[in-house]
Amino acid sequence: MADQRGTAVLERASADEPIRVDTRAPRDTARSRRRALTLVLLTVVLPGSAQIAAGNRSLGRFALRVWAGVIGAALLVGLLFLVSRQAALTVLAHRWTLAGAEWLLFGLSVLWLVLLVDAWRLGRPDRLAPRDRRTLLGTLLVSVIVLSGGTAWAGLTVGEARSALSSLFSSGEALAASDGRYNILLLGGDSGAGRVGLRPDSIQLASVDAETGRAVLFGFSRETEHVTFRSGSTMARLMPEGWTCGDECLLNGLYTWAHDHADQFPAGTGDPGILATTEAVESLTGLDIQYHVLVDLKGFRSLVDAVGGLDVTVQRKTPIGSQHEIKGWIQAGRQHLDGYHALWYARSRANSTNYERMARQRCVVTAMVRQLDPQTVVLNFGDIAAATKGVFTTNIPQAALPVLADVAVKTKSEKISAVNFVPPLIKPWDFDPAVVRRTVAAAIDKSEKAAAPKPASAAPAASGAAATAGTGSEPKKQAVMERPGTDPDADTGDLAGVCSAG
Repeated sequence: MADQRGTAVLERASADEPIRVDTRAPRDTARSRRRALTLVLLTVVLPGSAQIAAGNRSLGRFALRVWAGVIGAALLVGLLFLVSRQAALTVLAHRWTLAGAEWLLFGLSVLWLVLLVDAWRLGRPDRLAPRDRRTLLGTLLVSVIVLSGGTAWAGLTVGEARSALSSLFSSGEALAASDGRYNILLLGGDSGAGRVGLRPDSIQLASVDAETGRAVLFGFSRETEHVTFRSGSTMARLMPEGWTCGDECLLNGLYTWAHDHADQFPAGTGDPGILATTEAVESLTGLDIQYHVLVDLKGFRSLVDAVGGLDVTVQRKTPIGSQHEIKGWIQAGRQHLDGYHALWYARSRANSTNYERMARQRCVVTAMVRQLDPQTVVLNFGDIAAATKGVFTTNIPQAALPVLADVAVKTKSEKISAVNFVPPLIKPWDFDPAVVRRTVAAAIDKSEKAAAPKPASAAPAASGAAATAGTGSEPKKQAVMERPGTDPDADTGDLAGVCSAG
């Protein structure tokens, strides 16, 4: 017999327990469905609110306090970013902050899982129709995967960041800007097949204004000769006459020489090759170099793949392979290069010159700087961290990262100027060091004044420095080698037409 509340009890002859059949009105069923879904969705929007409304209020109050604390901390960091981006980055990049954030995220992941499952239980799924139970279960699973799983993934990412920062960057003190600029030596080494040791085939100096972020990239041919050193430097003591033995003493050969004579360097010298190369470029440019970054090209491929490839506009098709065995071509035009093709584009020698190769490497570096936006780094951090192991070597301390990151944000919105010290600007085998230093000073001065309005009737630049500074306004000069004899770099084409980043 059915009672007045709509519940019928059927007796089975073979069993003592009654079977209850739900015969509630449709209105009651709809109300139960809405209640169950609402409790789960309340947990999604405001964790703990479902427990306050229909469950363990102590658990709900605890969750709400935690949620309020997280929101409050996020607001404080946001306000700090508005006041001082550098101070905010200093706080966020500190190892203790990262460790705390990692464990907090793991804790939030577990808490969200507990709250979601409890909200599902409070919804009384056993009293719902089969279709409604499936809907409620699906909502629960999606919420758990997105919220609890996503928070756990964020915790893993923060942990990877903390580990990467500790392994890649030292724990020393940050260096101050020199004359308002950060000068960072960028070396591209190649320890691939057929090479003995590692030599920096790509030698560039990035000089960045600490206030504005405007950057100038100076490129030096690996075959630069007759390098002298500043008085009082380590290399001046070891080579009073300079690195001046002709064709056997090229700029990139300093790295190998220093490692072969490491016992002659002061005790505690971390990398004699880096020290020798740094002091050489300091003497050439007249700038004080604070930091260096050495990238081994054999690992560059995995790094490019980790960030999803690079966009480069290729002006001339570039061969893949050696002069004797060309396996394919990177065609002219706007190309999205994966790691394999980006590496070949940066290092290809066939049908090319060292100077054109320098321009291509400059394009790849510029493309990497422009495309490493925060979203790309966050979404691909695990792959980036794995790819950089054994690829990067740097003396940048972790303490300097907030300042440099703040400057890098400014640099991304500025035009990166560039000067390559190759013909016709200078002959790397026979040049006046004073011309190089004047060119460096002129390019930096032009970069610092880049934001100033230009006169409507400005006369065309006549100096070599002005003609080569900049990435998109260089005149069509021919960088043709004039060195006597058979030179592999003869008949070099216009560097401005080699490529562009993006």
